[in-house]
Amino acid sequence: MPATTENPLGAYLKDRRAKLDPASFGLPLKRRRTPGLRREEIAQRANVSATWYTWLEQGRGGAPSADVLDRIARAMMLTDVEREHIFLLGLGRPPEVRYRAPEGVTPRLQRVLDLLKTSPAFVKTPTWDVVAWNEAAASVFTDYETLPPQQRNILRLFFRADSRHRTAQKDWEQIARFVVAAFRADTVRAGAVHEIQALVSELCAMSPDFARMWRDNDVRTHSDGTKHLHNPLTGPIAMEYSAFAVEGRPDLGMVVYNPMTPADVEKVKTLIKARRKKR
Repeated sequence: MPATTENPLGAYLKDRRAKLDPASFGLPLKRRRTPGLRREEIAQRANVSATWYTWLEQGRGGAPSADVLDRIARAMMLTDVEREHIFLLGLGRPPEVRYRAPEGVTPRLQRVLDLLKTSPAFVKTPTWDVVAWNEAAASVFTDYETLPPQQRNILRLFFRADSRHRTAQKDWEQIARFVVAAFRADTVRAGAVHEIQALVSELCAMSPDFARMWRDNDVRTHSDGTKHLHNPLTGPIAMEYSAFAVEGRPDLGMVVYNPMTPADVEKVKTLIKARRKKR
């Protein structure tokens, strides 16, 4: 039975297989009548029988398991997007998240941040390490450039005993609880539960407040809302924030803060000028 539109998973796998380069897999190029890899080569790499894999492409034999789809994705060296696609086709759901350590941001994404002249914006990892920011964020929140990379973590900055974030927040207790709950949700969603254990232990030892809030096991979403800060130079600043996923980078998220009024915009400009004078 040939793969048809009634068998979208089989059709997609057959198409991907035909576009694979045998040389990239260390396979001989001779005696190949069709492009790409053979079915039995994919089956061997995925540790499934050639007959079963043939049936999968032909839409026979029932739905594959998540483990088998994962092995096929590795066997075909699919990208994260392609791996997600075959899970959606075969099982109707995305695969479980596989956490990967962040690799930084592209120059293109940094240029997007830099275009937001009076809107503080930064890019963070699932473990809330800030890996990119614009001038407005450095002026309004923290001058991340002056910190060692391991200290550019929102939780470390927020719960330090001498943190200026505590005095800057209108209601520190409420905001801190939200931060901890959103951090917990982000790390679980990203599959980074084991990766944050050392950080959580450090924060619990450093801050009784964090330890108390972490024990509550609350979870929240960090999608959008309002933020009210108090700066000694400008007084109160009100901003709306929105969180965005970075396309093609499930390990990164971007948060943008927009001043709520023209007066708030001017206060951001004042802080930017003040930072420039210090440099």
